Amino acid sequence: MPASRTNSPRAPGDTERVFGAILAGGASRRFGAPKALASVGGRRIVERVRDALAEVAGEAVLIANEPRLFDGVGMELRGDAVAGVGPLGGIVTALRWAMERGHAGALCVACDMPFASAALLRTIAARAGDAVVVPESRGRRGVEPLCAWYPAACLPAAERLMAGGSWALHELLGAVPSVRIPLAEVERCGDPGILFLNVNTPADHELAERIAASGPAA
Repeated sequence: MPASRTNSPRAPGDTERVFGAILAGGASRRFGAPKALASVGGRRIVERVRDALAEVAGEAVLIANEPRLFDGVGMELRGDAVAGVGPLGGIVTALRWAMERGHAGALCVACDMPFASAALLRTIAARAGDAVVVPESRGRRGVEPLCAWYPAACLPAAERLMAGGSWALHELLGAVPSVRIPLAEVERCGDPGILFLNVNTPADHELAERIAASGPAA
C-alpha cells in the first residue's frame, strides 16, 4: 500500500475552487425506488446533499446512470462514462469532468447521505491536494470513500482498476496515496453515525426521518 501523505490545509477561501460531484449511479434495488429522490425532513436527499456541497464547492455537478430522473434538481447532469461498475465509475466520470473544467480533482459525495454536512465537506476540502482525502468513521472499513476528495492524479489508477474488473473503492485507496481525517476531527463536525448514514433500505429511510425530526442539528 502506498504511504499515506499529509496534505497541508488550504488557506481560507481556497475551497471556492473545489469541484464537487454527487454520485447517483446506484440502482436502488434494496430501496425499491430512486433513493436519492426520497424525502427526508421535507427535502429530497439529493437536494440536501446538493445544498451542503454548494456551501463548499465553487462548482457542483451530478453524475447518474439515469440523468433524466434528476432534471428538476437544478444541477449540471452527466451519465456515468462507464455504466454498471459501481461508485468507481462515478468517481472516474467526476475526475474526467473536473479535469475538463481545469480542476485538480473532485470532492465526491454519495447521493444517499442526507446528513453529510457542509462542515464535514469543508474539513475534507481544506486538505485537498495530490492524495485522496478520506474521513474515518465507525463503519466496517473504518473510512468513508463515498464522502471524500479524489485528486486527478489518481485517475489512471482508477481507470486501470475499472478496466480490469476491480471496482471496489478500497482497492483504489490501496493503490494510491491517501490521507485520513481522524475520527476525532470528524466528530467535531457531528456524530459520524449520522453524518455517514446511507439510505439504502426503507428501514434506513425511517431512521433518517426520525433523525431529521429530532432537532435542527439534523
